[in-house]
Amino acid sequence: MSEAVKVMDGLVVKMDYTLTVDGELVDTSEGSEPIEFIQGAGGIIPGLERELYGMAIGDGKDVVVPAAEGYGEVDEDAHMDVPRKEFPAEIPMEVGTMLELQDEHGHPMHATITEVGAETVHLDFNHPLAGKELHFSVKIAGLRPATAEELDHGHVHEEGHSH
Repeated sequence: MSEAVKVMDGLVVKMDYTLTVDGELVDTSEGSEPIEFIQGAGGIIPGLERELYGMAIGDGKDVVVPAAEGYGEVDEDAHMDVPRKEFPAEIPMEVGTMLELQDEHGHPMHATITEVGAETVHLDFNHPLAGKELHFSVKIAGLRPATAEELDHGHVHEEGHSH
């Protein structure tokens, strides 16, 4: 694959990244493997994906993503009081505890405990980064065409790929 290849739809992008929010380090691939995703498949937030087009291997960039193009604005209706007795005993009943739940269709939903009362627990279903401006520092570590199967499934398959 020639070095002239640039990020475009249908390519698997291997990317190192660091995410800071309000000056705090939130997430980074430093010290581990770069993330891999298919460009254009919606595997990463839209505001970041759009900024990667045209980058080549070795290119780095700082990208600021407004909340609306990241994890969305805060939804004031995405809150719920749940009876405390519905929680399994092993879940810590503490403000800030993150939960992974399922909706009635079995889709994963994330919630954060924001209040613990004697009878009820208040859950916030907003993403913890909703309403936040995201500051990414990214570097393209690799590019390759996605396989037909990966394109069909919409995500990268790990095993059995020679780069």
